[in-house]
Amino acid sequence: MDDNSDYKPFLKAMSGADSVQARRFAAAKALEIGWGGVSKVSDMTGLSRKTIDKGVQELENEDELEQPERLRKPGGGRKKAENKDPTLLSDLEDIMKESTAGDPMSLLKWTYKSTYAIAEELQLKGHDVSHDTVRRLLKRDGYSLQANKKTLEGKSGPERDNQFRYINTQAAKFIDEGDPVISVDAKKKENIGDFKNSGRTWRQKGDPEQVNVYDFPSLAIGSAIPYGIYDLKRNDGLVNVGKSYNTAEFAVESIRQWWNMIGKYHYAECKKLLVCADGGGSNGSRNRSWKFFLQDLADEIGIAITVCHFPPGTSKWNKIEHCMFSFISMNWRGKPLTSYETIIKLIGSTKTKKGLRIEARLDERDYEKGKKILDDNMVRLKIIFHELYPNWNYSIEPRTNLLRSRVIG
Repeated sequence: MDDNSDYKPFLKAMSGADSVQARRFAAAKALEIGWGGVSKVSDMTGLSRKTIDKGVQELENEDELEQPERLRKPGGGRKKAENKDPTLLSDLEDIMKESTAGDPMSLLKWTYKSTYAIAEELQLKGHDVSHDTVRRLLKRDGYSLQANKKTLEGKSGPERDNQFRYINTQAAKFIDEGDPVISVDAKKKENIGDFKNSGRTWRQKGDPEQVNVYDFPSLAIGSAIPYGIYDLKRNDGLVNVGKSYNTAEFAVESIRQWWNMIGKYHYAECKKLLVCADGGGSNGSRNRSWKFFLQDLADEIGIAITVCHFPPGTSKWNKIEHCMFSFISMNWRGKPLTSYETIIKLIGSTKTKKGLRIEARLDERDYEKGKKILDDNMVRLKIIFHELYPNWNYSIEPRTNLLRSRVIG
């Protein structure tokens, strides 16, 4: 039932039915499915459970079905909540911003809040809405109920929730003031060559693309490290595809490329930049090189760079995962990544109905692993730690008198 393609004839019949016919068609399908049928048909059609239950009662009644005396006019009947309440969708979106995660390898999104809790929050904002309506709207926007398998991410607690709220508050403030907010992260490393890529794509019948039987790295032409920068306000971004190592220097260079190629043209008058990043990896909160190279970038572009890190074990809450990386994965599924050119083209051709646009470039530079930053270099950073969780939240301001720090390999 998870794949609605098996129900295309049924859904097509529903689309041309009047309200009474639709109710009875839905009830018949629910009875055919059996246990849980009402819920499943409600999910597919958008009809309420109450409406389908009424149809079931009609079908189970021994009396002959009667023709309705009055059919609903096209467009008649109860208006949907989002049509009657112009601010409902925007308020729901604001609530979900604080509580949404996604799987970077799919289009699924999920939230840690129940539909009852979300409905209560909306009611406090003055909306007359039920949990059923919330459920319908979330499903329409790509949210999914998730089992506990592979969705538990670290220990929850006051620090984690407070940091989520702080990130959301900072992002809203920056956007309101016309300053850019970017979400950054490195996507999974990909081997380049004739390797199987999960998923399926349309080809002539009986003509599958030939790939290697084994996925040994030794058979690869090279490896690709996509580092992404996603602009939350503009719904666009850049992927810088590296060929060597995912280092802090590479991460900051990716942000630099975004600024030079995209950011400075849309935010010419901005005074600051907010970077939302995971707590580990090349852009980790404890990575000295990350802060060091960010200082060089702040000096170069002349604006302050604020960084807010996600708490440990919460990487899927980073917006770039389900706003950009998931769509890239969907776009290249089933297509072997045979060359760097192929990867750049597939990333650059990724688009969505909501207007997502992505620039992609190949970074030929060889980044050195294991660079050490001296204490003398760290004390020269013009870094201001925030009052709330200073290890996760800090701002790096441009220095006026630049003294290039020495880096020891």
